[in-house]
Amino acid sequence: MPALAATGPRPPRTARKTGRPWSRWSPWSRWSRARGSGEDGRLAAIDGLRLLAAIAVAAYHFVGTPTRDFWGTGSDHALPAVAPTLHPVSGYGWLGVEAFFLISGFVICMSCWGRSPAQFAVSRISRLFPVYWAVVLIIVAAGVAATLAGQRWGAPTDLRTTLGNLTMIPSALGVPFTAGVAWTLWVEARFYLLMGGLLLIGLTYRRVIAFGFLWLTLAALGRELDSAVLDAVLLGEYAGLFVAGIAVYLMYRYGPNLVLWLLLGFAWCYALTVLNDRVVAHPGTSWAVSAAVLTGCLGLLLLAGPGPLRRLRWRPLVYAGALTYPFYLVHQSLGVPVTRGILENVPGIGLLASIAVGLTLCMLLAATLERFVDRKLGRVFRRSLTAALRADERRCESGELSATGRGSGASAERSPADLVGTGAPGTVRP
Repeated sequence: MPALAATGPRPPRTARKTGRPWSRWSPWSRWSRARGSGEDGRLAAIDGLRLLAAIAVAAYHFVGTPTRDFWGTGSDHALPAVAPTLHPVSGYGWLGVEAFFLISGFVICMSCWGRSPAQFAVSRISRLFPVYWAVVLIIVAAGVAATLAGQRWGAPTDLRTTLGNLTMIPSALGVPFTAGVAWTLWVEARFYLLMGGLLLIGLTYRRVIAFGFLWLTLAALGRELDSAVLDAVLLGEYAGLFVAGIAVYLMYRYGPNLVLWLLLGFAWCYALTVLNDRVVAHPGTSWAVSAAVLTGCLGLLLLAGPGPLRRLRWRPLVYAGALTYPFYLVHQSLGVPVTRGILENVPGIGLLASIAVGLTLCMLLAATLERFVDRKLGRVFRRSLTAALRADERRCESGELSATGRGSGASAERSPADLVGTGAPGTVRP
C-alpha cells in the first residue's frame, strides 16, 4: 500500500511534549499520530467527503423529507413553511448514500491492496461490527424505556428482530432494520464479498481493471434479464458507483491513463443511467439535478484522490471522518425520536432549533461511541480476531518445538508465549 501522507523528520520527544502538551489530549491527536505516514496514513480530504455525505443524508431525514406532517401538524411544524429554501435543497440529500458508495469503492480498494483475504476480513469486521452492535442495543434499550414511559417509538425492539439485526443482514432473514439506515451496510457487505473473492484470486492492477469491466457488464446483463439473483449479487443499482471509486483509486495509485479513464467513463455512464430508479423513488427530485450533484461528488473525489487535495493534512477532518460511521447509524433511529420529544416537551423552542439540538446530541453520542467502542473495543476485537486466525500457525509452531525436544523438559520453565513465539500478534487497521 502506498504512503498516504508524506511527513518530515519527527522532532525530539521532549520538543513534542513541551511545545504543545495540550495536543496529546485533543480528540484528533490519536488520528494524526496513528495515521500520519506510511500505510497507516489517511487522506484527510476523503474523510471530508465522508462527512459531507453524512451531513447530506442527515439533512434529508430531518429537513428534506417529503413525508407530510413528519414533525407534526400545523404550520409551525411544516418544513416547506419553516425552511422554504433549505427544504427543497435538502430533498436531494439522499444522494449522500450514493456518495458513500462512490467513496467506498476508493477506500475499500485501498484497504484490500497488499492484504490477505483474512486480513481484509478482520479489518472490516472489527471496523463495522462493534459500533453497529452498540448502536442496535442502544436503540433497543431506548425503545423499551420509551415504551414503558408511554412514548411512541418507531424502531422495532422485539427479541427476534433484535437478534436478526445483530447479524447485520436482517432483511435477508426476513426482519426489519432496527437502525433504518443500516440497509446500506448490507449493500456494502455484498461489495466486500465481491472484493474478497478478487483477493482470493490475487489483487493486481490488470485483474482489478478486468474485474471492473466484467462486473459492470454482468450487472447490466442481470438488469436486462430482470434477474433478481444477479441483481442482488452484483448490486445492479450501485455497481457503477463502486467501480467508479475503484477506478479513481487506481488513478491515485498508478496515475491516470487511457484505460482507467475508459473504465471510469463506462462506470459513470452506467451509474447515471440507473440513477433514474432512485430518482423515481424520491418524489420532487429531478434526474438532471441529481446527476449533476453526483457528478460534482465524483469531481471532488478526483481532487481528493489523484488530485491536489490528496496533500491536505487537517486533523479535524480526519477526526470528523472517524465520527461519520457512528453518527450515520444513530442520526435517524435515535435523533428523530429525540427531536420529536424535544418538540413535544419544549414546544416554544421551535422546529429548526429542536432539529439542531437533536443533531448535536447525535454527534455527541457518535463521539462517545468512537472514543469508547470504535477506538478501544475495536482495537481489542482486531487483536483477538487476528490471534484467532493465527491459531493454526501457533499450533504448528508448538508442535515443531515439541518435536525438537524443547517442548518436553524445558516447557515447565517457559511461558506459553515462549512456546508460540515472542512476537505479539499483528493488528490490522481498518
